[in-house]
Formats: sequence, structure tokens, C-alpha cells
Amino acid sequence: MANQVIKKDGSKEPFDAEKIKRVIRLSGQEAGLDEVKQNEVAEKIVAKIVEVFKDKEEIAATEIRDKILGELDVYAPSVSAAWRNYELNKNK
Repeated sequence: MANQVIKKDGSKEPFDAEKIKRVIRLSGQEAGLDEVKQNEVAEKIVAKIVEVFKDKEEIAATEIRDKILGELDVYAPSVSAAWRNYELNKNK
């Protein structure tokens, strides 16, 4: 898996799967999923992300985000919608 994530501002930080799981769980909570389902979705999506990006040393945060949302669109559309809704509202 990529060791470094390149953020929008160009800075880098270590890849943190727990950070991704936390955001997915929060989106799942917003979408009305119970805690068990939130954790199930988070684990499944993070495993997929780790697999897809396993051969990269660095990866853009936006690329990770786009892949997460693409996977959520298929596996848990309500969670994907909650994530996008949050992003729309935080920029207002």
C-alpha cells in the first residue's frame, strides 16, 4: 500500500487506514446504518483500497477519495450519498 498520501495542498502524510474507516463509519452513521453495518462497510472498502493501491509508493488524497466513493456507490450507495452531501454542505 502507498506509504504516503499527497494532500490537496501538496503536503504529504503517512497513509492511515483508520482515518478512512472513521470517515466511512461517520458517513454510514449519517446514512442511518447501524454500527455493525458501518464497520462492515468500512472494513470492506478499506480492504479494496489497500488492494487497488498496493503497488504505489505515493497516492493523491483525491485519488483515494474518488476510489472510495466509487466503491461506496456500488456497495453502499446511501453511505456514498451521505459523504457527498457532507462535502457539499461543508463548502457552503
